[in-house]
Order: sequence, then structure tokens, then C-alpha cells
Amino acid sequence: MKILILGAGVTGSSVAGALASEENDIVVVDFRTELLDALKERFDIATVAGNAAHPRVLEQAGARTADIIIAVTDSDETNMLACVIINALYSRPKTIARVRAVDYLKNPQLFGPNGIPVDIVISPEQIVMEAIRNLIEFPGVQHISDFADGLVRLFSVKVVADGSLTGKKIKTLKERLVGGKIRVVAIFRQGIPLAVSGDAVIETGDEVFFVAPREEVRGVLKELNKLEAPLKRIIIAGGGHVGKRLALALESDHQVKIIEKDPKRAHKIANDLDHTVVLLSDCADEALLIDESIDSTDLFCAITENDGVNIVSASLAKSLGARKAICLLNHVSYSKLLPGTGIDVAVLPNQETLGSILKHVRRGDVAQVSSLCGGTAEAIEAIAHQSQDLNSVVGRRVDAISFPEGIVMGALIRNKQVVAIHCDTVFEEGDHVVMFVMDKKLVVNIEKKFQPL
Repeated sequence: MKILILGAGVTGSSVAGALASEENDIVVVDFRTELLDALKERFDIATVAGNAAHPRVLEQAGARTADIIIAVTDSDETNMLACVIINALYSRPKTIARVRAVDYLKNPQLFGPNGIPVDIVISPEQIVMEAIRNLIEFPGVQHISDFADGLVRLFSVKVVADGSLTGKKIKTLKERLVGGKIRVVAIFRQGIPLAVSGDAVIETGDEVFFVAPREEVRGVLKELNKLEAPLKRIIIAGGGHVGKRLALALESDHQVKIIEKDPKRAHKIANDLDHTVVLLSDCADEALLIDESIDSTDLFCAITENDGVNIVSASLAKSLGARKAICLLNHVSYSKLLPGTGIDVAVLPNQETLGSILKHVRRGDVAQVSSLCGGTAEAIEAIAHQSQDLNSVVGRRVDAISFPEGIVMGALIRNKQVVAIHCDTVFEEGDHVVMFVMDKKLVVNIEKKFQPL
């Protein structure tokens, strides 16, 4: 597949890295040659230097023969204009564009056949906000994401010393999670996936991933002693796009404060939000945090645009008594700095955004993708179809389907109902199957078995 990526920033680089190892022909366009040079050193890709919305540059990059265009430059206008030009000049490859400005997003009629020719619009800030909101809803988890239109949830918990999971075998845990609809799909130990066998023993520090029907999640967390008290008193550090959206989503049923050091931005937030307290200050100001009763705050959410500020302020807040601390990190490698800081969860925007792009790039009939564990693993929801291809799963029992070790089936959704997976379960046309892939290099095995009609 030939994929043209417009923009070599953090998101563009993440997408290029994720797709370059999957037998794709990748071309990245950006005017910043230093970013392109860095990408070429890391990945087997081609690059073109220039304006991503210039017809000559797009022609040089191969837009005429591209299968997919992914426009993720730092400019909404450049992304949209590039899609307009490509639609006008070529045979319309699939177009994906990142659009951040709310003024564009609140007018969905702008996009489509009768408007700006963008097939898929993604909003990283909205995606990240929803990810954080899910973590607030379930404060005992490290990650949580929806599949099958919300019918099923994938979530992970961290194993603590002397916790209910410590020292338990997987088969013992499975006995506690009865019914066949709740499944353990992965264990990561120090970032390395382990085979989910019955005799595997869970250790302190492990991250254990579960798949369960939406209505069962709280029950599972309660069984694991991970169902924590609600997070009601929240301080948000950073009033940017994500911070403001998060405050707006929470202020009706939470006590929300935003710390923002830019006077103009703080003033606008104060005018736009009705029930949020806006504090004009530095989020790493110890005296301010103490004055604002950080020791009785349920959650400190550090989501400024600076990773260093996020780490320092979240760590400080936790040391001063905040019950929970969430930290936004644009650089995945910085997550290695978090042990010992007290920070509970790191949210990786590029990982969250990557999943929303990958579901449109995968070769099989894929409905949803969640990029996990710094991009090394994925959870995929694929749709089964009857086919002459011997790889098709339709009409076959679960125990007759050969997946390599590292792919674990987590849920089966049939006619919008979650069905328990057993060895004699037979797949039918239109079934949605949620799978955990411990190494993204194994994704090709799913693509082959879930080809669209």
C-alpha cells in the first residue's frame, strides 16, 4: 500500500514508524528538512521537502498513485487544502486529515462530498480528552478503551505489592471471572509481553489487560479491589485545547479548577466556562497548590504542552497529597522517567491518535484499533466475512483457527450482543471479534483472516 503522510511532526513521525515496518510504501512530506532527515535515519521511507499543500510537491511525492493520504501537519488549513488539491487533481485516494480548531469541527457539514473532500477527520485533542475522561470514570485503571460501539471495553490494571492479584495464577483469576465474557488477554512485565497461560503467575508491577462487556467492568474492578472512590475534586494544569475541553466535559458534575499561566488564554477560559475556577499562575508553584488545597484534591491532571512541566507539576502535586495524578506525555520515551515520581498514569497523545488512524489503514475489515504499550501492541476489532479464501474464519470453530502466539481473542459480538467465546464457538458472517496483539508485527495475521467482501 502506498501511503503519503503530510507532516513530519510528532504525529506524522509516529504514523510513519508504525506503518513503515508493515510492507507499506511510505512517503513523508514536510518543509523542515531536519525532521525528514531524522525520519530517514530511523525508517525505510522516502521523503520530499516542501509545502504539503503545493501541487508540485504533492505530485513529486506521488499523490497521483497513492492509496491513502494522511494529512497531519501543524496547520488545519494546510491539511484541508491538501485534501482539496488532491481531490481536484487525482483519482481521489482515501484522505485522512487532522483538524484541531473547534470552529471547523462543530460544523460537520463542512466535510464530505458537498464540502471539503476529507474522508476521515480526526481531532487529537478530542481523542485525548475522551481518553482522560475514561480514566476519570474508572480511577483504578491504567488504560481503558471502547470497542463495538461501546458494548465492550478493554482495560488494564497495575499490580501492586500485597494486592489481590499478586502471586495469583492466571487460571485462578479466570475462575473468579466466571461466564466466559470476561477474559484476560495480556500481561506486560517491565514492558515485555508474557504468554497468557493458565500457570503464569502475576507479579508486583505487572500490567494486566482485560476485555469485558461494558456493564461488567465495575464488577471486575470490584472483584480485583480496584474499584476506587469517584474523582470529584479535580485540578487541571494547562488550559490549552485538551485542558479546556476536559474542563467543559467535567464541570457540570465535578469541582474543576484550571491553572493557566497565559493571561489571554486564562481570560478566555474564564469567559467560556461557567462552573470552572480559573487560576492565573504557574502549575508547579508549590505555594499555589497548597493554597488550593491540593491535599484534598482527588485528581491533579497535568496536560500542558510541555512534557517536563507535566512531569514536575504532577509529581509535586502527588508529593503534596493529591490522591491521583495523570500526566500527558508527547514523547513516549519520557514515560521511563515516571517510576518513583508518584504519577499514577501517563497519557500518550500520539498513541491515542495513532489508533484512530490505523483503523482506516489496516487491510482487513477493521472497525476499531487501539494502540497500546507505547505503540508496540494493539487491540483490534475486526469483522468476519464469508469468503473463498481459506484464511476466512466464518464457519470455523475457534479451536480450528490458527493464530500465532501473541494474538489473543478477547470478545465476540454478534448482532450487537456480546457472546461468550469457547473452543467450540463457530464464527458467523458479520461477527465482530476483538483481539489483543502483543506485537504489532503480528497484525498481518488478522488482516488475512478478516478480509472484507
